[in-house]
Amino acid sequence: MTSPGTGGSDARAQARASADAAATDVFELPGAPDAFERFWNAHRMAYVSKGTGQVKDEHTCPFCAAPQRDDEDSLIVHRGRTAYVVLNLYPYNPGHLLVCPYRHVPLYTDTTTEEAAEMAELTQTAMLALGQAAGASGYNLGMNQGAVAGAGIAAHLHQHVVPRWTGDGNFLPIIARTKNMSQTLGETRQILADVWDRAARDHAARQAANARAAAEHPRPGAGDPA
Repeated sequence: MTSPGTGGSDARAQARASADAAATDVFELPGAPDAFERFWNAHRMAYVSKGTGQVKDEHTCPFCAAPQRDDEDSLIVHRGRTAYVVLNLYPYNPGHLLVCPYRHVPLYTDTTTEEAAEMAELTQTAMLALGQAAGASGYNLGMNQGAVAGAGIAAHLHQHVVPRWTGDGNFLPIIARTKNMSQTLGETRQILADVWDRAARDHAARQAANARAAAEHPRPGAGDPA
């Protein structure tokens, strides 16, 4: 997995050519369309041209459909107990991940305690996996709650985990509304899946260390136990 490049002056033409070539690979996957074109400078990509905003229930929801396919076809990186991690079909940057509950719920407040806890755990592990696989130097995390807040698929909760690198914006998003992608989604999925177990072990070790550190810093103002 590689960090974003800068592309060339013919980025828009190559982006259109890549999108046309990918038309034979159409299938529904999680992702919310945005205003950017993607400049895929690898040979192929998995891409959906069908709009995904008209999700009425779990029967038309790509986030519900994805876990029913195998990992390669659905671009799933990891399956947990109550939630899973999948590549965004419309990535802002290479490795843009989505953490989703299996249940078809729209809001963070609709999750169970177990679902919310596992989504947090998977988000932390996703950050570690992206750091190990691609040397990400920063991350954007967020949930758009409701269509008015910008959620492309508001009916099914999903958390964005976007890896960032210095200079990853370059000129393409500003001038050509195009994002430079250096690998296919399938290649990126495999790389992240391969490092996931190591990232999970790292996460467990960090949590143990964090728990010890937290025990040494009681809540300010807390009194002695009764």
